[in-house]
Amino acid sequence: MPNRAEAWPKRSLDDMPSSRRAAGSPYAGESYPASVMDSPVPPLPAEPRPRRRDRHGRGMRGPVAPPQVPLSATRADTFRDLVQDSVERLERRWPQLADVDFHVLEVPASPDESVPLGASVPAGRDRPARIIVYRRPVELRAKNRDERALLVHEVVVEQVAELLGLAPESVDPRYGQD
Repeated sequence: MPNRAEAWPKRSLDDMPSSRRAAGSPYAGESYPASVMDSPVPPLPAEPRPRRRDRHGRGMRGPVAPPQVPLSATRADTFRDLVQDSVERLERRWPQLADVDFHVLEVPASPDESVPLGASVPAGRDRPARIIVYRRPVELRAKNRDERALLVHEVVVEQVAELLGLAPESVDPRYGQD
């Protein structure tokens, strides 16, 4: 079988047309008109045309979602909303919770044998009391949105009860009920 490189005829510069060999470049004969080469940027239209279609010709896209649907609500945002709803529900019964800072963190800093769902930090000299709810452990234990809302409320009630030194049932009479 012959070698492929040998199967093709070899061409020399003498075989090429003179227009392509000009100025020592094989592409010297192929050039753009002078008017295109003189202008570095194509001219802009006098006024922009209104876009009636996208570039694929199928028309402009409509809204991605209805206006009442929050497009930017992440899981962290919805979790914060659940915690805020629970806090507002408890603040109506316990006005002293207005001085407590409620935080949502992803995971506990250094988990022990069991992973906590929340933590409470009593007030210090120069800082208010804090209640922390850990988002990822709560989300992993809940199967759906309703369970998640119930578990978030239970964690908030337990941490408030610990902070106030009361039983969770006295903080929220509906604690532990489905």
